[in-house]
Amino acid sequence: MIDLAPLARRLAGTPLAAWAAGLQAQLDAKLEVGHGDLQRWQGALDALPPLNASRIELADDFRLDGACDDAQRAQLRQALFGLSPWRKGPFQLFDVHVDTEWRSDWKWARVAPHLDLKGKRVLDVGCGNGYYMWRMLGAGADSVIGVDPNWLFFCQFQALQRYLPELPAWHLPFALEELPEKLEGFDSVFSMGVLYHRRSPIDHLLALKDCLRKGGELVLETLVVDGDERQVLVPEDRYAQMRNVWFLPSAPALALWLRRAGFVEVRCVDVSVTSVEEQRATDWMRYQSLPDFLDPSDRSRTIEGLPAPKRAVLVARKP
Repeated sequence: MIDLAPLARRLAGTPLAAWAAGLQAQLDAKLEVGHGDLQRWQGALDALPPLNASRIELADDFRLDGACDDAQRAQLRQALFGLSPWRKGPFQLFDVHVDTEWRSDWKWARVAPHLDLKGKRVLDVGCGNGYYMWRMLGAGADSVIGVDPNWLFFCQFQALQRYLPELPAWHLPFALEELPEKLEGFDSVFSMGVLYHRRSPIDHLLALKDCLRKGGELVLETLVVDGDERQVLVPEDRYAQMRNVWFLPSAPALALWLRRAGFVEVRCVDVSVTSVEEQRATDWMRYQSLPDFLDPSDRSRTIEGLPAPKRAVLVARKP
């Protein structure tokens, strides 16, 4: 059983205390329903060797070091590999390099200089396997809660947390919609790589705002296109082979959406084209990846003939 009592104690006396008190029952009910592969993934978790991290690095990258012999290292690699595919990372655990599909450290390097997370209580919506959660702690966050309904990502986080049991990071296998309305208890809320999957992007922005305390900060990262504040791309079918992409605004249009949703001090801090070096297949993620989704004769276009992936990061404040 995953014990959320430490989380409830951490949030005691905060605006999130009542919510935290019911999280154990909510998680247990969700685990009761489970997923068809949970038993297999639990087997991978059970196979992780008992290791102690004598050195923990989360500020510059994700690296755990400590005593680990060759047999333990082979066991660790096999257990982690049993939780493939690994999308976000990379991770370095006792000299085992988990070479993930995304070089998420590159994105974090673009985002982090524009943030001040010291002492902040953070919510990461659509947190994946929790890579950014650990980096947020490395940037000085007081505590981080991530929500993502994907069970494999949940298990990957559990594998990493096995070696970081004392750190204040919690992954909940919930969708944003499973959180209560008007939580208003987080200093910072992140939504990275989520908005374009939402059929109603304004509702998503409003839900994110409801999670923030007054004066709290939203960090929003999503796919964008070039253009002015009236420019929005709506793919007719797939975008880069993804069916669940609904709206790709320009960065100015996204800023307008944020203001319309009630945010202030909206600023775009980064716009970057996603390269085939930043997102690609590896031994830890052997399915198709970005190089397969671009026009082979023109990498500025997707195979559907649409603009190739470009991502923007906007920061805004709740008044």
